[in-house]
Amino acid sequence: MEQAEPVEGGEEGVAADAGRIELVVALEGDGTCIAAARRRAGGFLTEVQVVHGLPVSARAMDLTQLVVSELVTNALKYAPGPVLLQLCVDGDVVNISVWDSDPVLPVARAADAGRVGQHGLEIVMAVAQGFEVRREPVGKRMTARLALLDDPDGAVSGRRPE
Repeated sequence: MEQAEPVEGGEEGVAADAGRIELVVALEGDGTCIAAARRRAGGFLTEVQVVHGLPVSARAMDLTQLVVSELVTNALKYAPGPVLLQLCVDGDVVNISVWDSDPVLPVARAADAGRVGQHGLEIVMAVAQGFEVRREPVGKRMTARLALLDDPDGAVSGRRPE
């Protein structure tokens, strides 16, 4: 696996294999790693475009950074210890996974325009093509799936007509 420059407060590695391009970043639990993870996600998708020649829309770039920010923030807020961020481009989608050490599965709260904060999972679920949370042998993994290209029919989520 080719090694890339570490993100502040973490280590990472980038690998490409048979149409699958992956970045793994270990993040420490301080607040500065959220912005660093967001920047690294943008850098990863830029590399996907420039080095690997895959198209990535501006919408996919922005939404990937938003989802990374929300999932890493949740992990740091509710789980002790380090967080593992994994970005994987496979075909025309990017899978964004965040692992943390807390086995308790998060639950999106009901929409409430008057509530301040705690909208992270609602946001992720609204913009992603798919979202799942599963327990791991230690902790849990949250994964969101985003299309790299805009939907030609203009769907905000990038979903393709079925």
